[in-house]
Formats: sequence, C-alpha cells, structure tokens
Amino acid sequence: MGLLTTGHLAEGQTKKGINKQITQTMDLQTEKQAIEKVLMTYEDALNTSDVNKVLQVYGEDGMFMPTTLPTATGTEELKESYTSIFKMIQLTVKFTIEEIIVSGDVAFVRTSSKGTVLIHANGETGSEANREFFLLQKKNGEWKITRYMFNKSSK
Repeated sequence: MGLLTTGHLAEGQTKKGINKQITQTMDLQTEKQAIEKVLMTYEDALNTSDVNKVLQVYGEDGMFMPTTLPTATGTEELKESYTSIFKMIQLTVKFTIEEIIVSGDVAFVRTSSKGTVLIHANGETGSEANREFFLLQKKNGEWKITRYMFNKSSK
C-alpha cells in the first residue's frame, strides 16, 4: 500500500510541475504579445509622425538615444526630440522583432527595421534600415519603453 501511495504522490507532483511549466510558458507568451503590441504602436507612431502616440509607449523616465542626435530623457525632452525629428523627416518603416527576453518586469527587445524616409527639406526619398534595441519595464500592469537606441544597418 505504501508503494501505491508514493507512486500516486509522485505522479501528482509531476502533474503539478508540468502544469506550473505550462502556466509559466503561457504567461511568458502573454507578456511577449503585450510587448509586441507596444512595439507595433511605436512603429505606427513613427509612420504617422504622431508625437503623442510616441509618448504613450514611453515610461515617464524614458530615454531615446538616436545615432546622430542628443539623448532625450523624460517626457519633455522626448516630446521635443520627436517633434524635431518629425519636422525633418517622414518615416515609412516596418519593424521585425528579432528577439524578446523577459525577466520579471523587465524586457530586452532587439529589432530591425526597413522602409523609406522622406526628407521634408528637399522632398527626397531614400531607403531606411536600422538595428534597434529596446529596454521595456512593466509598471502598473503596462509595458513601457524605458530605453531605446538604434543605428544604421548595412542590410
């Protein structure tokens, strides 16, 4: 009788462990989907030159580190930076998510983007290709961009 009880106990523990792993995997997928939604909102904001939508996806202490421009930190500097950029150019880009790593309430995201850029000053259009790195943090149940930098891609 003791072996039967021990066997059932071990089987029950194995099922609990498997169920926990399934739940964790589902939770991770849910988090990744929420992060992807933030990045797609950001992509849309860039493509529509919508400063307010950009600000919605950043945390209040967000930092934007563009290749050739000064770092912008916090809502006011972000607003100034994106307003200035959108006055200079119009982007039409598509992000490809290369990697998402979630650890608790922090996520690291690596993307690439391709598309076109219209330079308002001269009306010229050219190709646009970048590699991007995002750091997101989950606060009050929402993922927000806390750090973002990019550089030109050779591809």
